[in-house]
Amino acid sequence: MAEETLEDIFALAHCRSFQAAGRTLESVLTDLVQIKRLGEDKIAENQQLRVFMKVHGYPERRLRKLAEEIEEEIDCRSCANCCRVGETNITKRDVERASKYLRIKPGAFVAQYTTSSAMEDETILRRTEKGCIFLEGNDCSIYDGRPDTCRYFPHLVRGQGPLVTRMWNMVDRATYCPIVYNTMEAFKQVLKFTKGEK
Repeated sequence: MAEETLEDIFALAHCRSFQAAGRTLESVLTDLVQIKRLGEDKIAENQQLRVFMKVHGYPERRLRKLAEEIEEEIDCRSCANCCRVGETNITKRDVERASKYLRIKPGAFVAQYTTSSAMEDETILRRTEKGCIFLEGNDCSIYDGRPDTCRYFPHLVRGQGPLVTRMWNMVDRATYCPIVYNTMEAFKQVLKFTKGEK
């Protein structure tokens, strides 16, 4: 038997065994440092997976069920990395819901809590040095009034359009979200995907 490296021992300390109906994922990785490193190392591979899924047209229901099982295994509130790292696009409907929740006028909400995205011409929630303006510890201070982007994150189980069209976002999200990283790895196992396949 091969001797375990320090990296193996460290990785196992941040993994949990995971059993899902009909298959086994060795473990669920939750360590954010490892997820960032591994997710960045697998960007090209995850882009290939997206193309592979699109070309082969796998049944979405099965993949969504797998994603749902992994999502249920990981407590987002113990992480909240999406709130620290990602930008939150906000729609008019989101503004109405959040302003109602905060009991302020929509114009006041936009002025106080939104800004324009540096990358695109979109309205996003303001950020602080710790992440989203509404992030308090690992909790959202407007949870019941949060934007749809947050409600449906990471958009594997729920979101606009079919899963395969949402997969282009998952390559980046696999570098910071434990649910996305583990789901992408599970998809590779279930679909018998190997790097370099098309």
